[in-house]
Amino acid sequence: MSLILILGPMKSGKSFDLINYFLPIKEAGIKHALFQHKANIRNEHIQSRAGLHIEAKKVTDLSEILNGEFDVVGIDEIHFFDEDQAYIIVELLKKVTKVVISGLNLDYRGEIFPIVKKLMKMSPEKVLIKKSICDICGSADAEYTQISDKNGPIMDGLPESVPEDGTYIYKAVCRNCFVRPDGLSGII
Repeated sequence: MSLILILGPMKSGKSFDLINYFLPIKEAGIKHALFQHKANIRNEHIQSRAGLHIEAKKVTDLSEILNGEFDVVGIDEIHFFDEDQAYIIVELLKKVTKVVISGLNLDYRGEIFPIVKKLMKMSPEKVLIKKSICDICGSADAEYTQISDKNGPIMDGLPESVPEDGTYIYKAVCRNCFVRPDGLSGII
């Protein structure tokens, strides 16, 4: 029973890694299931920006996963789930061989998502922290997701998880280009 986390900013290849993990499992006929939060309206299934995709069931409550008989379970877009859903991961780890989870680690303010904090406390077997290319300066060290509108970066007033529905502009940014909630650039 092991837990693997794939975390990072937008455009860092998290879904690509999750799909790559599950394609051989699918081909081998191992009992598995993939899930994604219904709030992800960008795609019908788990899809990387590179075009690779794999079928997944859209859910809003992870307890539905406990009803199945699987050896391996994958969950994409974990940041959309409420932190109280973490107890389901604990129960799932008692039932299955492996749980692989991907999603954003930090919200638009640079804060760790509450469910990610709880998952980290579960002592995962492996944590893969992904980085992206900064959409502002081009460095290969983007670790933040900045959400903006036509007036610039948004610092407050949004829910922790904001679906990519065209309302806002999403950028992967490095720590030097990230605009903090106090309006300054860079991380303290």
